[in-house]
Amino acid sequence: MVRVAESRWFAVSVVVLAIIAIWYWFTIQLNMPWQQSVYARAGEENVPFWQLLDDLFSQQRPVLPAPHQVAVEFWNSVVNANPSTPRSLIFHAWITLSATGLGFLFGTVLGIVLAVLIVHNRAMDRSLMPWVIASQTIPILAIAPMIVVVLNSVGLTGLIPKALISTYLSFFPVVVGMVKGFRSPEAIHLDLMHTYNASGAQVFWKLRWPSAVPYLFASMKVGVAASLVGAIVGELPTGAAGGLGSRLLAGSYYGQTTQIWAALLMAAALSATLIFAIAAVERLTGRLMGARA
Repeated sequence: MVRVAESRWFAVSVVVLAIIAIWYWFTIQLNMPWQQSVYARAGEENVPFWQLLDDLFSQQRPVLPAPHQVAVEFWNSVVNANPSTPRSLIFHAWITLSATGLGFLFGTVLGIVLAVLIVHNRAMDRSLMPWVIASQTIPILAIAPMIVVVLNSVGLTGLIPKALISTYLSFFPVVVGMVKGFRSPEAIHLDLMHTYNASGAQVFWKLRWPSAVPYLFASMKVGVAASLVGAIVGELPTGAAGGLGSRLLAGSYYGQTTQIWAALLMAAALSATLIFAIAAVERLTGRLMGARA
């Protein structure tokens, strides 16, 4: 019993069960006023408690759907729906994933390039880094429509505008992480490289880059989640026919709260999958570089 109580899965299970219990409690509290008004219009009094719970958890458009309602909607939209049709969450997730992947690739490359410039050029450090930080103070919801409108005016539609919005959110953690990583080698190691008359390129590839690899993967995990958020936000002002953002927007228009929560659950699952994939690549890279387990 002690081993079970101290295991990681036991702790995770306790937290998940607590979240589900709190979720059900809020479901009852938020949906109760509507159900009471239904009973009042029907002239029903002294409704049995179990019937009340059944009615609360079976509302067509609840303020907050119960966990099992979201699970049923998720199952129907993922397993029972044709993946090639807009009714399937897999269909929408693939569209969002395409923009996320492209934006994440752009953001990672841009972040690494900016970090190299900042670390190796004092003028770039003083002039560029403050602008990189200031860029993240602008709300993405404010600039996303402008990016979409401007790019549409020059004929760029579809995947590119959403990818650029993802790039805007994902490059920042990569810049910050890689600047820290490139500067992580100790002074004694840099002095040793200079003692061996190593060139700037040799110092970078043999010392700075290996030292920055752990920071790269840590920042990529943050960046890929931010990239997914950017892709979803980029789908909101476009009126796109597909994507998790459009699914959320459609659910909001028609009051389909269970559809909204199912799409959010798919977005969370997609984000977790991407982060686990990066973690797997990180472990493989570590073994190839001779890191200890």
